[in-house]
Amino acid sequence: MHQILKFKDRTLLLNALTHRSYLHEHPQSGEHNERLEFLGDALLNFLSGEYLYQRYPEKGEDELTRRRSALVDEQQLANFALEVGLNLKIRLGKGAKREGGSQNPKLLSSAFEALIAAYYLDKNCDIEAVRAVIEPLFNSVPERTFTLRSNVDAKNRFQEWVQKNITPSPPKYDTVPIGGSCHAPEFLAKVLVGNKVYGEGRGRNKRDAEKAAAENALARLK
Repeated sequence: MHQILKFKDRTLLLNALTHRSYLHEHPQSGEHNERLEFLGDALLNFLSGEYLYQRYPEKGEDELTRRRSALVDEQQLANFALEVGLNLKIRLGKGAKREGGSQNPKLLSSAFEALIAAYYLDKNCDIEAVRAVIEPLFNSVPERTFTLRSNVDAKNRFQEWVQKNITPSPPKYDTVPIGGSCHAPEFLAKVLVGNKVYGEGRGRNKRDAEKAAAENALARLK
């Protein structure tokens, strides 16, 4: 584990590293990391928003929103997880290990969110302690990452088109699981404006399925 992530409460750390699949096989091993993931997601959204607001005083709301999406999307959080060595520490069940769970961006990003939440709680909810950990990681993201991902952020681009051409209200996504294994589920998303379906897409998680639906909707507009 990265040297700056030192825990007083080892139980919090272990819970952050524990995937649901591990708990199925080791039911006496504490808790899985999904509740911590929820808190970590909220913390990262706040810290990334604040970071970008301070770093780019010349950028408007739309561009800051795009950059925040790039900074805390699944792949980028998975990159952060690899940087702090989570792939070597995450506790997975045998099935998830066989399916390459320690390199799965979804599992890694979720574990990273959980780790941030656990660290926050371990430091008595001191946001400054978390900021000291996360800002160097944010600083390590190349500028081209924002440019590339902003250019392909399908959900934002479709929302902009909808609000410019149809209604001020953002599109809605109806996303449901349609199969796959418990370690590699598949989701189907439909993007709607009012009651009309504009696009559909599939993905290994809700976020990817919704992105695919937005890309499908944009393709239909051409």
